[in-house]
Amino acid sequence: MAELTTDPVAFLHWLHDSIPLTAAMQIDQLRFDGERLELAAPLAPNVNDKGTGFGGSIAALATLAGWCLTTLYLRRQGLDCDVVIAQSSMSYQAPVTAGFSARVQLPQAPACEHLLARIAERGRGRLDLCVDVVCDEQVVFSLQGRYVAIKR
Repeated sequence: MAELTTDPVAFLHWLHDSIPLTAAMQIDQLRFDGERLELAAPLAPNVNDKGTGFGGSIAALATLAGWCLTTLYLRRQGLDCDVVIAQSSMSYQAPVTAGFSARVQLPQAPACEHLLARIAERGRGRLDLCVDVVCDEQVVFSLQGRYVAIKR
């Protein structure tokens, strides 16, 4: 089923169809190696009135990166789950002046194992992630997010 793909290119196409904001933001790259994920977007469709990155677009890209990582990780484990962000804290550190990307990686094995165990036992689990948004190789934004997965 296409909806359960873990192929980054197919997943990005599915994302554009399923979450129209991703197409409007022109998210044009999704890289996923099983542990790390990167989403990239150009500045032009995400610009504010000052000519820099719109804060909402930056936060959306970061939130989405954590959601994608959690979703793809669970799919690779053979799990079909609804994933939502339950809590987040954000820090804007510098303006976005060019194309930007959100980078996130899975936490250490015990956190991932705990997520899988909770889903097996209770049908839901959580994963805390740190997402950095980078522009010209400088971290310009950070998000600490708690993602919840609920088995379908």
